[in-house]
Amino acid sequence: MLIDGLKSHVTLRNLTFAVSTVFFVWLVWYFYTGLGGPLELVARLLPVALILQILFLYRQDRLYKWLPPKINHVIVAAYVAIAAYTAWYFWWEFERVAIYSQGTYTQQDFIVGLLMFLLVMELSRLAHPVLFWINVVMVVYTLYGYVFPRSLDFFWHPGTTFYRVVTSSTVEFSTGIYGIYGQIALTLIAAFLLIAAAANGFGAQAAMINVMRRLAGRSRQLIPQTAVLGSLSVGMISGSGSANAVVVGSITIPLMKRYGLPGTFAAAIETAGSMGGLIMPPMMGVGAFLMSEFLGVPYWDVVIRGFALAAVYYVSLALAVYLLCVRLLPSDAVATPKVPIYEQIKTSIFFLAVIYLIVLIGWVGMGELRAALYAAIFMFVFLLAAFLYFKHVLKDPEVAKESLFANVRVTIETHADMTSYLTLLLATLGIMIGLFTITGFINRMGAMLLDLGSWNIMAMILMAYVFGWLVGAGLPPTATYIIGAVIIVGPLRELGVNPWVAHFFVFLLSVWGELSPPTSLTAAVCARIAEASFMRTMWEALKICLPITLMTFAIFTRPDIVVNPGWRQVFATALVLISTCGITFAMFGRLLEHPAGDLLLRVTLALVAFVTMFHPDDRVATAAAVFVLPAIIFGVMRHRRFAPPKSEALQSQAAG
Repeated sequence: MLIDGLKSHVTLRNLTFAVSTVFFVWLVWYFYTGLGGPLELVARLLPVALILQILFLYRQDRLYKWLPPKINHVIVAAYVAIAAYTAWYFWWEFERVAIYSQGTYTQQDFIVGLLMFLLVMELSRLAHPVLFWINVVMVVYTLYGYVFPRSLDFFWHPGTTFYRVVTSSTVEFSTGIYGIYGQIALTLIAAFLLIAAAANGFGAQAAMINVMRRLAGRSRQLIPQTAVLGSLSVGMISGSGSANAVVVGSITIPLMKRYGLPGTFAAAIETAGSMGGLIMPPMMGVGAFLMSEFLGVPYWDVVIRGFALAAVYYVSLALAVYLLCVRLLPSDAVATPKVPIYEQIKTSIFFLAVIYLIVLIGWVGMGELRAALYAAIFMFVFLLAAFLYFKHVLKDPEVAKESLFANVRVTIETHADMTSYLTLLLATLGIMIGLFTITGFINRMGAMLLDLGSWNIMAMILMAYVFGWLVGAGLPPTATYIIGAVIIVGPLRELGVNPWVAHFFVFLLSVWGELSPPTSLTAAVCARIAEASFMRTMWEALKICLPITLMTFAIFTRPDIVVNPGWRQVFATALVLISTCGITFAMFGRLLEHPAGDLLLRVTLALVAFVTMFHPDDRVATAAAVFVLPAIIFGVMRHRRFAPPKSEALQSQAAG
């Protein structure tokens, strides 16, 4: 009987939870102590992260659907055994491999490195197929670069051995799987994900979205602002467009459709709102953590600059959404939902924890790892206290169906899933960048950009933008930022561009790359929730975000927005915000009933807004802003008069 009871608990789900708990506790201990340093941490814990990814992928579905279940079981066991053996090997041999054996690796070192290399490549094929095939091409190119004729000196290189490919990607530790990217995944990123995990464990994110719905107001035309406010709030701790879309879009998209917004527009609005999760501090996406490492500055220095960009993004987006909804939805009042006090308290705890994190990093000056840990503990303790009070003291029926163990389990597994996923992603990118370095491709690409910049720096910036956009069309934002940072930033700095401007240029490029077809995961998630066309959703989202995309170039003419935090940053941010709002109104607003006159006025407004954004003289830009700002306010009032359909029948038709 006892054996049967134990067997009932030996399940894949419980095994995943057990490994997740070990992973979680190990990381929390490291965040508090910092013992061993990031290199030793990643050498010992990265195999555990891969085991978790294997288990999470297998829980979703069989790894190989075309094989019988038993064979899948054997393969999964083999993968787990390889990762476990690698973890054991580097536990005992870490000091020798990391210090004494550099350049003189044993046969066993190579075998262990090869096993880890093949495992990461196979898992990336399952989770990130585009990156996998790029790495396959890079391996072949690294081995056989000499087949290119020397006349094509941009591509030619002498080639190298497969032994060098494996060692540079694994046991050398300075690059590849165990390099800086894997270390950041298991330190800075994993620490900040603790906050998102605690919020998800107790349902604080869903509660916050319900509160945002109430704050959006009673007008039907303001219902879509729930997507903007909800995405902004969740973006503070998610740092991911697709994750934001899943959490927020699953609530806001059906809500917008229920109140009459067409599915394509509902999906596009949520796509645009979720994209802001890659910009919104304090968790600005993986690119922001990498930026702090590349620049050698505290993460707070990146965050304080990110607030300006986020303000421009979400205010401009809110205006675009409002202008569109005035045209698409009737202006009748709707009843605001009642939000239970428990959800209001969870929302308050959510924002208090974010404020506490900002205070610890920005005012107290605490290190990022401990600050994130303390903020997560703050959120967890208060959410736990609220849960226990409402469940056992007030006997709230809404909380009766929840259990403490289930909430804690969701917290731990959420953190393990997100961290292991990003660790695999960054380990895959580590292989790619390591191979770029071995072949000398980075140096040759940088030299080409420098040659172009010596002719005209604007031509170089446009070339870099096109390059980044093309990379973003096939790769996720993190990969786009890393490739851009190692290829584009160097030539820009050589030409005198401020390092902050160069890195934020690439950072924004990586964000907009998420909107470019065919790999916009955020748009795909939103389109699926809305049951709308993926391409139409992406196209509408691109139009909504087009005015804000100009912010990518505005940082060259208004560098104070990312270079000088303080009043100069506020002034530059105000100019850029006024200009993006002006262009937004010119695209989506309406001033006159007569089409020709309306078009002429909106084109004029757009031209003056461009002067506000791009004119190098602050006095001229300010004078233009003085014209644009009242024009926007006046234009919104006119838009409310002329944009809606002329009859309730036409309103219903437009909404339906």
